[in-house]
Amino acid sequence: MPQTELFLTEVDSVRAQEILDTEFGTDPASPAVIVVPEESVADAADVVQGNAGVARGGVAPIPAGPPEGAAPPEPKIVDGKAVLLATLDDPADSAPATRTVRQLREDLDAVSPDISIGGTTAILLDTRDTVDADRRKVIPAILLVIFVVLALLLRSLVAPVMLLVANVLSFGATMGISAVLFNHVFDFPASDPSTLLISFVFLVALGIDYSIFLMTRVREESIRQGTHPGVLRGLSVTGGVITSAGVVLAATFAALSVVPILFLVQIAFVVAFGVLLDTLVVRSLLVPALTHDLGRAVWWPGRLWRRPDHADSTTAEMLDPGEPVDNGSDNPPR
Repeated sequence: MPQTELFLTEVDSVRAQEILDTEFGTDPASPAVIVVPEESVADAADVVQGNAGVARGGVAPIPAGPPEGAAPPEPKIVDGKAVLLATLDDPADSAPATRTVRQLREDLDAVSPDISIGGTTAILLDTRDTVDADRRKVIPAILLVIFVVLALLLRSLVAPVMLLVANVLSFGATMGISAVLFNHVFDFPASDPSTLLISFVFLVALGIDYSIFLMTRVREESIRQGTHPGVLRGLSVTGGVITSAGVVLAATFAALSVVPILFLVQIAFVVAFGVLLDTLVVRSLLVPALTHDLGRAVWWPGRLWRRPDHADSTTAEMLDPGEPVDNGSDNPPR
């Protein structure tokens, strides 16, 4: 995402960059910085200048000293390395510029594997690649850890899978709706590469918290009186608390939208909307409905799955000492 699009209000730095881009054609203020072994300077300069994304005549070394007459400056050599500065045809933080740097890296690798490219564009490219790589690692790791914790807490394998699927569906719906609104209603110019990963961490963590509140109570009630009535009882007891907590949390994140920075505004909307969707739809309707439809199968392969779907003397073994069993009778247990 271009850095000039980070701000939702007009600032001096953005105005200056826009003038530089429109009036001067190239961006000499943010060249690609190419570190080259001394013996490969000439070959590297030819390869760089031959790239269509580099400005004509836009490759020059950092000189060893003031130029003498019309002779080209001698490159400054430090520890056997020189630095070439390559002015790009496109703004340094644009997508075409990142493609140019990626292509330069591939081409220069054939000249020498010791050549490195830095600068503003290279940093943006590496940041995006790092975020993409982290996303492929972090998301599966988060889901695996959550699955293990839920399986140990609920003594079940079916319930954790159901909760994770519901959570991922809620996240997908949130991101889809957010994308439509960002592109066609709010008319945001772009989004930060890390928005998806940060939103996933927030929404999945918060959603699983609410799942734990709900399903631990449902399990307790299912031990006392069976799964079907346990779902209804657990929802009635925890529903108000979960809804209140979700509304307060969504309002807290929504407060970030007053900061005129695109990244924070997008995070504020995604998390606030996602929390409300999870609280009002997923945790109040979808999860209880799925649990009710699955019945005691939701506790497979735990002991509660093997018990009849009503409280009896065998189910009472799973209660804490001193807890009464609701056996469905109008008479209190003795």
